[in-house]
Amino acid sequence: MARRRRHEEHDNHERWLVSYADFITLLFAFFVVMYSISSINEGKYKILSETLTGVFNQPDRAIKPIPVGDERPRTTEPDRSMVDEAAPQQIAASTLETIADAVRDAFGGLLQSDQLKVRGNELWIEIELSSGLLFPSGDALPNDTAFEIIEKIAKILAPYGNPVHVEGFTDNQPIRTAQFPTNWELSAARAASIVRMLAMDGVDPSRMAAVGYGEFQPVADNATAEGRARNRRVVLVVSRNLDVRRSVSGVGSANAQPDAAMQRAGTQPATSPAAQAPADGAVNSPSPAQ
Repeated sequence: MARRRRHEEHDNHERWLVSYADFITLLFAFFVVMYSISSINEGKYKILSETLTGVFNQPDRAIKPIPVGDERPRTTEPDRSMVDEAAPQQIAASTLETIADAVRDAFGGLLQSDQLKVRGNELWIEIELSSGLLFPSGDALPNDTAFEIIEKIAKILAPYGNPVHVEGFTDNQPIRTAQFPTNWELSAARAASIVRMLAMDGVDPSRMAAVGYGEFQPVADNATAEGRARNRRVVLVVSRNLDVRRSVSGVGSANAQPDAAMQRAGTQPATSPAAQAPADGAVNSPSPAQ
């Protein structure tokens, strides 16, 4: 039997092309993936860029630089209601204190002799004068000393706009004259005389009022001469405003009490004082004693 001969295998020199083709395919796939990734990121960046550009280009929301040295805008505002309410009270209290201090400085001697007294509270101050210092007994015609004293007081009060309430008081000794049938008329006439003197010396008459309480609001015992002398007095009440003055009018300065509602009132603004001379033929027109 014949023996088969084995054919020798020939080397295939083109097998590398298979590997090369696989490599090219993988490389192509790699570049395709990279291109896809870069395209997606470009879209995202484009959207982000457009968004930021739109935000920062809006005029209402643009950031404004703050110059160096200028005051930065404040984020909170103070509560001005309390400030506005407290300011008039402070001004009013300061005005009353100023008037009281000026009276004390001008009449140190009378204060020491207890013929003039200055007292007060947050709503008004009182300048109390002994009637014997201003008027003869049983009369409402001021003496020379009264003109000197009232002139000094008028110079202190004239620059301010506070209301002035003048009160007249007497002791309980009865008086029966054609001019003054009772102590009512005497006390009221004395208060009116002081008001007219203040007006002649420059205090605005529209700020003032006069009232007489007669013998019915004593501050001392009428059983003694000393007590009666204390009860014969004239009191100038300088108040914050007209409401305070009216509240004092009904009861007198000695009996009036500060009211919480009045404490919120402010000082009246000063007006140009209109000095008016007394009318001719007026009753009890004050003039220097001859």
